[in-house]
Amino acid sequence: MRRKGRRLILIEIGVVVAIALILILVIPVILSSFRLNLLGRFLSLAIVALGIDLIWGYTGLLSLGHGIFFGLGGYAIAMHLKLQVPQGELPDFMGLYGVTQLPWFWQPFYSFPVAIAAVVIIPAVLAGLLGYLVFRNRIKGVYFSILTQAATIVFFNFFNGQQKLFNGTNGLIDFTTLFGITVSDSKTQFIFYSLTVLFLVITYCLCRWLTSGRFGWLLIAIRDDESRVRFSGYDPTDFKVLVFAISGAIAGIAGAFYTLQSGSVSPRVMDIAFSIEMVIWVAVGGRATLIGAILGALLVNYARTFLSEQFPEIWLFFEGGLFLIIVTVLPDGIVGWLLHQKIPLFQRPSQITTYPSLEQDPEVQHERENIEN
Repeated sequence: MRRKGRRLILIEIGVVVAIALILILVIPVILSSFRLNLLGRFLSLAIVALGIDLIWGYTGLLSLGHGIFFGLGGYAIAMHLKLQVPQGELPDFMGLYGVTQLPWFWQPFYSFPVAIAAVVIIPAVLAGLLGYLVFRNRIKGVYFSILTQAATIVFFNFFNGQQKLFNGTNGLIDFTTLFGITVSDSKTQFIFYSLTVLFLVITYCLCRWLTSGRFGWLLIAIRDDESRVRFSGYDPTDFKVLVFAISGAIAGIAGAFYTLQSGSVSPRVMDIAFSIEMVIWVAVGGRATLIGAILGALLVNYARTFLSEQFPEIWLFFEGGLFLIIVTVLPDGIVGWLLHQKIPLFQRPSQITTYPSLEQDPEVQHERENIEN
């Protein structure tokens, strides 16, 4: 049994490494610079989809506000890029609104390490704080979703109305240099693309590790029967806060990579519609599969790009129709359907087992033998 598990892990590692090498070494030769940049953006969106799958697919927390964390990560790196100006000058948009002195909270973003830390820490801390305030009051289900959606409205309106601080509706655009090299240069964009692939692999491995073993089973137990988890002596609040904070940090990283490759960040990424789209990606690919989140993000975004190019006036109807088909015909998503075909690579933990069946669980028997010896 354990040998089979190790063999499947080795197969999965081999597949992940092979796909990463193909994306970095082969795909750039095939695609044009524009299409490669587009793929890089979609891969960054796949990173945030992994975070959504971690909290929704495995922990049962449907967040409709992940655009907040995505946007904060994007703004953090964008603020550093906008400060790449001659000493004593301000970012160009501030002069348009009569700002004569750089705001105090912009000052730390002169430092690249501080900006990178902010990409991860600010979304994680905000998600952890929001999660603690919500979960300690045992708010869950649709009420949790509504609260995250309400938070999205607050942050969208705040950033949208701050012309002097964040350029309002237009957001932060026109990045010039980073470490003295041109941001928009094709070689620089290839570096960003390669880093996106690397961090996508790292994020997948992190989520795979978190959802494996006892911690992963505990997340699934919280999803399927939180009351039983509480009666078993665990405090679900702590675990949900931790997972929500990790998911927020993942979204922040995704937002930073998306900003680097798109060349801008605006309050639109904090719009409710964008957060709902993230959920659609995971639903299409398949919840609680991880690989389904990646597949769903790439499939839906490529379909949107293709349909918007071919049918610019009605492409939204196609996207809505795709989601309806998935919900009605393939409720478990594409990868969820593949799971029923018994394909080993797509196997995922099932729902929590009931107490009587634990007596026959091989892992429980093995632990009992070790304790007795």
